[in-house]
Amino acid sequence: MSQDTCLPAPLQPGDRVQLVAASSALLGDDALARLEAGIAVLEGWGLEVERTPLHGRQWGYLAGQDQQRRGDLEAAARRGARLVACVRGGWGAARLLENPLALQARWLLGFSDVTSLLWAQMAQGKAGGIHGPLLTTLAAEPTWSQERLRALLFGEPLEDLQGKGWCGGSAAGPLLAANLTVATHLLGTPYLPDLRGAILVLEDVSEAPYRIERMLTHWRLCGALQQLAGIGLGQFTDCDDSTDENLTETEWAKACSTNPDRFSLEQVLRERTTDLGIPVISNLPVGHVAGNAALPLGAWAELDGSNGQLRIRPGKQAPPLPR
Repeated sequence: MSQDTCLPAPLQPGDRVQLVAASSALLGDDALARLEAGIAVLEGWGLEVERTPLHGRQWGYLAGQDQQRRGDLEAAARRGARLVACVRGGWGAARLLENPLALQARWLLGFSDVTSLLWAQMAQGKAGGIHGPLLTTLAAEPTWSQERLRALLFGEPLEDLQGKGWCGGSAAGPLLAANLTVATHLLGTPYLPDLRGAILVLEDVSEAPYRIERMLTHWRLCGALQQLAGIGLGQFTDCDDSTDENLTETEWAKACSTNPDRFSLEQVLRERTTDLGIPVISNLPVGHVAGNAALPLGAWAELDGSNGQLRIRPGKQAPPLPR
């Protein structure tokens, strides 16, 4: 990865936060309550949140027309916001990239559909993207996850993340994290960060195993997975297509292993990632779950495939690749 990936300076109490609704509309009393709860968390850290009127703004299923949603991002620069916090995911962020969008080198928080903005910022050579909770999910995060995000934003050390080792060995490189579906649709566009030597963490939600396999096969066919130094797999929530709700994930995987007509999610993930000759770990606490660990894109990461650990070193930067 050849970008200058210096992270933004840590936040200080009193710094401004700009809210952004780049994706689906924020509708209903429950969504408003979750947004207010997320704002309260940030304010509890001493940050000043600009209360932009985003609730109820709607254009079809989107949170306003494209120019309105672009305007949320542009307002951050005008108002001197140090953190841009996305309120929800869904769909729509990628539409904002159809016209030139100069993203600033500042903290940008979100995940899921916000992957488009996080990766576009990295592709422009600007770190500061945080793959982490949205404002409408932040208050529901467990204490350790909220504290991890606070520590990251305020320049404090991060705890290692524990997963399950699938392929041994160790690797180090700049960190990338993404929703698999959204990132797959950025392949072949100018908004794909440099994958060479990166540690990539992927997650997804509500995608059947054959769809997961189809996307990972596309990554293999275009040579994208082969560029990586290591792979971390987060949570793939509701991605096993079991029709029996009484089966546990382990029971479903066992049933698939004896059924020639099916592949379980784990079978697909293992088959598509573990023959690349690089460390692979699974079951990281990242994704559409309560316990969505904040990950700083562009920070130096160390992946231990034997012990299943992911270590982030925000102060250490990736060396430039030879030209």
